[in-house]
Amino acid sequence: MTDNRQLANLGLFESKVPRYTSYPTAPHFTTGVQRPEFERWLRAVKPGASISLYVHIPFCRRLCWFCACRTQGVRTDDPVHSYLGTLMEDIGQVGLALPEGVTLARLHWGGGTPTILSPKMIEMLAGRIKQFMPFADGAEFSVEVDPSEVDEARMDALAAAGMNRASIGIQDFNPEIQKTIGREQSFELTAATAEKLRARGIHSLNTDILYGLPDQDRASIEDTTRKLISLGPDRVALYGYAHVPWMAKRQTMIPEDRLPNSISRLDLYDAARKLFLNAGYSGIGIDHFAKIGDGLDVAAREGRLRRNFQGYTDDRCDTLIGLGASAISRFPQGYVQNVSATAGYLAQVRDGKFAAARGHAFAGDDLLRARVIEELMCAFRVDLDKIEAEFDEVEVDLRLELARVHQKFSPFTRQTNAVLEITPQGQPLTRMIAREFDAYSMDAAGHSLAI
Repeated sequence: MTDNRQLANLGLFESKVPRYTSYPTAPHFTTGVQRPEFERWLRAVKPGASISLYVHIPFCRRLCWFCACRTQGVRTDDPVHSYLGTLMEDIGQVGLALPEGVTLARLHWGGGTPTILSPKMIEMLAGRIKQFMPFADGAEFSVEVDPSEVDEARMDALAAAGMNRASIGIQDFNPEIQKTIGREQSFELTAATAEKLRARGIHSLNTDILYGLPDQDRASIEDTTRKLISLGPDRVALYGYAHVPWMAKRQTMIPEDRLPNSISRLDLYDAARKLFLNAGYSGIGIDHFAKIGDGLDVAAREGRLRRNFQGYTDDRCDTLIGLGASAISRFPQGYVQNVSATAGYLAQVRDGKFAAARGHAFAGDDLLRARVIEELMCAFRVDLDKIEAEFDEVEVDLRLELARVHQKFSPFTRQTNAVLEITPQGQPLTRMIAREFDAYSMDAAGHSLAI
């Protein structure tokens, strides 16, 4: 294991840096990009192109205290019905603005809790999407499934709609830790849900767990990891819990004095990581694992791995459209985020407008730096010569920055001419190293710990 003293000297255990699911990161989005840009970029999608679509369902029956997502609790289905009707209007507006022949290569329903939708709602939403954006051949349709908020009728409806990948959030299987974070979900319930999904032909299963939760220790995370491995998920995300109560008020319910410190977080991550690797999973980037032969594993081996708002992906589409409150779209020209508040989103769409509220138009060296950061996050390696060949013009020569970064982080980096590599021992530093190529100012308070 890497000497913690060396990592500490570089600031790993106190630094707060972005997760780099986008560049520039969302805090740098401004109101200078809104509806006009969104509509113009929609209409600029090439006729017949395949795109990706993300649909945000912001509702939950229970609000988990650890969660920092844009969600709201509901006790009845009335707000869900109301939101769904407006979401279907939004789908129509977006669909009519897209050129002819556009198809979906990827469709993801996230939240919140998409499985809060009734079978009839699932059928209506899926039908509306297909009306305007039919599936391309080999399309992937994934849905975030809450085992506590799904039944067989809804599983049947999702399978009938074409879902072929399910994503189950787990966090931790320890009952006491679950109580502390407000997410009680037994291993037995999770296993039964996975079995029922597979019985319906949904054989691709994503899962995620967290390290750094209150009262977690090496024994508890190893127990959770072994139980998860027994379920045979195709992909696993091992995320570090981000404690940001100033951004997510519900996290004030989490007892801060029982959170592991940064050195313990690294130990928890390392314990789970070793179990996944020993079980035959392939390590993907900084925090994902995949079965050998899974699309993520193949993309990583072939140098096609990418990173977006859902984490690591093998999605190669140039355009990702986000629908629903707070959803973010990515176009070749830039990012656009919808109004975050559900009420504001509903008001905009019901007034016949796109809900775009803020974003960022790529300029200068944004795209070059984005590729450098993405390559570091995906492959722990960047080749400036290779990346520069992707561009007609290069706005800035990053070679001096490359040399400076190597000097700062050596011996955890290696440099050969225009190639910078992060060593296996240095991989916990990856987000910090990526930050060195970020040209935008950063308020550390808005980000999570580097480990």
